[in-house]
Amino acid sequence: MEDNPNLSIKCWAEEDRPREKLMLRGRKSLTDAELIAILIGSGNSNETAVQLSQKILLSVDGSLQALGKLTVENLMQFKGIGEAKAITIIAALELARRRTSDNSNAKPIIRSSTQAYQYIISDMLDLQHEEFWCIYLNRRNEVITKFQLSKGSVQGTVADVRIVFKKAVELLASSVFIFHNHPSGALYASEEDKKLTSKFIQAGALLDIMVIDHLIITDAGFYSFADHGMMY
Repeated sequence: MEDNPNLSIKCWAEEDRPREKLMLRGRKSLTDAELIAILIGSGNSNETAVQLSQKILLSVDGSLQALGKLTVENLMQFKGIGEAKAITIIAALELARRRTSDNSNAKPIIRSSTQAYQYIISDMLDLQHEEFWCIYLNRRNEVITKFQLSKGSVQGTVADVRIVFKKAVELLASSVFIFHNHPSGALYASEEDKKLTSKFIQAGALLDIMVIDHLIITDAGFYSFADHGMMY
């Protein structure tokens, strides 16, 4: 069905059309809905691209983080969003995520839980399953590399201490940060988390590789074992 001509963006004043607005006023002048409207190009028989984009954002309470969790199937529930448009939205959000994690021109130094969180969050954002990651550092606290140890389910994932320290030895790392996420959003350490942290600390002590911190990551923030005096 053709879009209702009365709702077509082409009927709007030029300065109010998303593409033209971007050209005239710059990209920062556009709302989130207008940016999404540029991606999808058109709306449906009852809504312009902007109105449809507003509806999509409203379904996630305006949260771009929540939008990033939607699947192709989720997006296709909206009238006017086919597979191609859904894939375009997801691809754009993934590019934005990768941009925040692009550290190719820098060799970051990490000395605190906040710095560690900022470095790893782009890899652990919007996950609906558990993952376990490590960051390996040299003696100057410069990042050597980050490493995904495992990927699990909503309930949990496996963290093999041997693999973590085997790689640390191969990299000649002096210290390591360990991370896992809670898809539930729970920002606290379970008894299992505490036991696992203790196991890592003991293994690191034998190899003279310091486990600086264990962070539990959620979309809302992080829980640091070190900040809570629990690295023992």
